Amino acid sequence: MSLRSISMPRFRRSLLLSSLLLAGSFSAHADDEMLRKAVGKGVYEMALSQDENALWVATSQSRKTDKGGVVYRLDPVTLEATQTIHSDLKPFGATVDNQTQTLWFGNTTNGTVTAIDGKTGDVKGRVVLDSRQRSETVKPLQPRELAVNDKTNTVYVTGVGKESVVWVIDGAALKLKATISGTGNRSTALALDNDAQRLYTVSADGELVTVDTGSNSILSRQKLVNDGKEHAFLNIALDKANHRAYITDFKQPELLVVDYRDGKVLNTIAMPESLAVAFNPARNEAYVTHRMQGKVSVVDTKTNKVVKTFDTPPRPNSLALSADGKTLYVSVKQESTRDKEATQPDDVIRIKL
Repeated sequence: MSLRSISMPRFRRSLLLSSLLLAGSFSAHADDEMLRKAVGKGVYEMALSQDENALWVATSQSRKTDKGGVVYRLDPVTLEATQTIHSDLKPFGATVDNQTQTLWFGNTTNGTVTAIDGKTGDVKGRVVLDSRQRSETVKPLQPRELAVNDKTNTVYVTGVGKESVVWVIDGAALKLKATISGTGNRSTALALDNDAQRLYTVSADGELVTVDTGSNSILSRQKLVNDGKEHAFLNIALDKANHRAYITDFKQPELLVVDYRDGKVLNTIAMPESLAVAFNPARNEAYVTHRMQGKVSVVDTKTNKVVKTFDTPPRPNSLALSADGKTLYVSVKQESTRDKEATQPDDVIRIKL
């Protein structure tokens, strides 16, 4: 039958039906690829437990009306909350020891970290890292990023300030066992290579600092850039097979690719100013959040090219990656200031890769 032999009403109905079917198919595919759920106010970092089949989310709640915070346990597939743990201190950073199923949360504004039993949700204890009271002349170091060596039950925490440190915690005893000083001005980033006994951080002065976790001492520090520009290196992800570090910059529109053995910059990948980064060895990809642009970039680490961008407005924050490398989680903050807090809860997005 030719097009001319179809009556216009029949043709319009057929075209409309085809369009609806196509739209429905696209919508189902989009929903399958990306799922977004509201969680709570003040979402920060996440920790994924494969054994417990749980995605743990740290939330600080309202600055003005809530003294403490909440840790949510989400179903990693549906993102539905299955448990709510209230805390008298606000949690920000997060990691999990998969051997002991202990959750570790950094209480940035209180200078402590909290350990929670991932099976029961009970608080196991706290470790005070900087007990000094804040004043005009005293600026306590703030716990920021956390990483855990689950083979030795050791937790590492960056203490951020003008003279930053890395705190080393005995996870079994719940005690501070070492402080690695001299990691630089505002050293926020933290990446751990358990097998090589190496820990990496980057300072606001643009130095890559390498720590020997066997002796808890600094092995080397290398200046990454000296271009006269203002940089704010925030986070690191390691490609251990190729000895590469991917380093985000919140001040410059680029992602650094560095050989972490000698600090040589191998590449600079053009992209908007960035915050969090995660490396996926299963797919040879790196994922980067652009908080101010509301996007997440996907980098092919074989070519160091951005191959895809996810729109995740308004403020994508932190990342978590499943052990099989098939699922990426993104925490997304609403626009909020100290003077005008967000009225809506922050979100978590699940992306099927």
